[in-house]
Amino acid sequence: MRISLTQRCNFDCIYCHHEGEGGFSGELSFEEVERILSMAKKLGINKLKLTGGEPLLRRDLPEIVQMSKKYVNEVSVTTNGTLMKRSAGMLRDAGLDRANISLDSLRGDRFRAITSGDLRKAVDGLNAAISEGINPIKLNMVILKGINEDEVFDMVKFSFEHSCILQLIELETTRNGEKGEFYRKYHYDFDGLEKLLEDKAERVVTRAMHHRKKYFFDGAEVEVVRPMHNTEFCRNCTRVRVTSSGEIKPCLLDDKTFRLPKDDEAYAVFKRAIESKKPYWG
Repeated sequence: MRISLTQRCNFDCIYCHHEGEGGFSGELSFEEVERILSMAKKLGINKLKLTGGEPLLRRDLPEIVQMSKKYVNEVSVTTNGTLMKRSAGMLRDAGLDRANISLDSLRGDRFRAITSGDLRKAVDGLNAAISEGINPIKLNMVILKGINEDEVFDMVKFSFEHSCILQLIELETTRNGEKGEFYRKYHYDFDGLEKLLEDKAERVVTRAMHHRKKYFFDGAEVEVVRPMHNTEFCRNCTRVRVTSSGEIKPCLLDDKTFRLPKDDEAYAVFKRAIESKKPYWG
């Protein structure tokens, strides 16, 4: 389960999909997060990813991580990393199991153009997380045609040097979004890249989640997240999302959401939301 803790963010990434939310509509309280997790446990959910916006903007994030460990086996966070310097130690002590840190370029000018953020602060945050012993760490790189596709193997080297897993992510959008100028301009076809990775790989592993491919070579570990028109990806997706306003969203790209009532009927609605999940690309 992915819970979006906030829509607030200190970045303004050009590709951001806002976790499928239309705009700011409030934030879950600590108590609301715990209520959702208590139901999730009964439904057999055992992994949690805390997202945003930028979840580290929530000052109560360490407390949320610590509380979450009562309900799930694994807690991770997805972050741009720029606030990790102040938070990494507290998150580790709270029981954070792993982290995904977005890093779309190793060039400061490109990084700022993509995210509006400061590359130096992101790398400082990554180094802080490593120093505090958060492990494993995945580096998330969204590949954008004409912007950063030439940096893939620089990022492979950087990830290996920092003992991180590199996650190469395809730009994704809805069926209607495919017709838009942004997607047509920046979507990068992964066919050639995956062939190159496969040729270099000493070993290729297919994960159960989404049937994603993981490539191992020269000590590096590279995972490819390729959702667009990928029926295998959708058919093997076992995720459910919770928006920052507390609605259950079975699929990122589907507009359908389920609002949880405040009474005892909430569990039945949560269960119905999960049962309604179906492949977007299928």
